Amino acid sequence: MATLYSYWRSSCSYRVRIALNLKGIPYEVKPVNIWKKDEHLTPEYRAINPMQQVPALRIDGRTLIDSISIMHYLEETRPEQPLLPSDPADRAKVREIVSVIASGIQPLQNVGILQLLPEEERVQWAQRVINKGFTALEKLLANSAGKYCFGDSISIADCCLIPQVYNARRFKVEVETYPAIARIDKDLLSHPAFKDAHPDNQPDAVKDAK
Repeated sequence: MATLYSYWRSSCSYRVRIALNLKGIPYEVKPVNIWKKDEHLTPEYRAINPMQQVPALRIDGRTLIDSISIMHYLEETRPEQPLLPSDPADRAKVREIVSVIASGIQPLQNVGILQLLPEEERVQWAQRVINKGFTALEKLLANSAGKYCFGDSISIADCCLIPQVYNARRFKVEVETYPAIARIDKDLLSHPAFKDAHPDNQPDAVKDAK
């Protein structure tokens, strides 16, 4: 069985949990508390992930880091239940959506960045970053979305979008002002793979966390 080093609220961990669920890959979660206890900064965890971030995935006798590279590995080694379309041009469009989220939004509003700002400025900063990214995403989805981010099949773009919407709601972004994003989020939150991966359903979830 695979082992996923994960933090319940980490959107990068959330992505991988969704992908593992969609692929039907059994895994156990090994929580790494990156917020209060700094468990990611220990020498033991550095040996697992030199970047001292989550997630890390032990699978097939190897350890992989970085959520996007992990999802691509799962796609390449387990092509059943595909998370990328077969056409190269369509794959590029899915990867555009992934890149906007994984490079243009999430890293700019994650824990490491927010901790560098005065506490009273953090929410406003996160809102600005997310709104800028969601404005771009909404335009991309206008040309690509069917039922999901790209057409009517779930892709790694959806694996990235739903965790980012979770973050947006935490920072009180008005997600409903982005109709395509809000619709996809609403449809997928009840999907078993997404529901099981939700932060609130993780073994290390903190009840009533702010």
